[in-house]
Amino acid sequence: MSATYSVDQIADTIIQLSRERGEPITNLKLQKLLYYAQAWVLACADEPLFDEDFEAWVHGPVVPKVFRRFKEYRWNPITAPVTPVDDAGLRSYLAEVISKYGSLSATQLERLTHMEDPWKDARKGIPSDASSHAVISQVSMKSYYRELARRHRDDR
Repeated sequence: MSATYSVDQIADTIIQLSRERGEPITNLKLQKLLYYAQAWVLACADEPLFDEDFEAWVHGPVVPKVFRRFKEYRWNPITAPVTPVDDAGLRSYLAEVISKYGSLSATQLERLTHMEDPWKDARKGIPSDASSHAVISQVSMKSYYRELARRHRDDR
């Protein structure tokens, strides 16, 4: 099944929503918010938000295309003009992801993804400081976050 949106549309919308909240967003943080947006929609809706894969880089999950687009900002907030999607449902979903994860720093988000199975499984056998283009499978993301959601429901 093909996704409705491009990764650039989702990235632009996350950047805009973060700006509206007064929270500057770096490329590193954007990558992690994209990851969690994709992971939770896979777990809950059983389909991807966008088609591009994440790679298990040293600093966590990354969509290389988006990384290259904002590479010039390095560790600084992204100030590029963006074209967010004008879809209330999507904006509401992404705002929820930002509400859950956006208060964490990029480094905290990196650490969080490093503790989770999809990233760890993709990096199996790769030294922690070695570059990698290993893909984090959507299947592993879906099953891991679906199980997290189930455990959270059971804990209530």
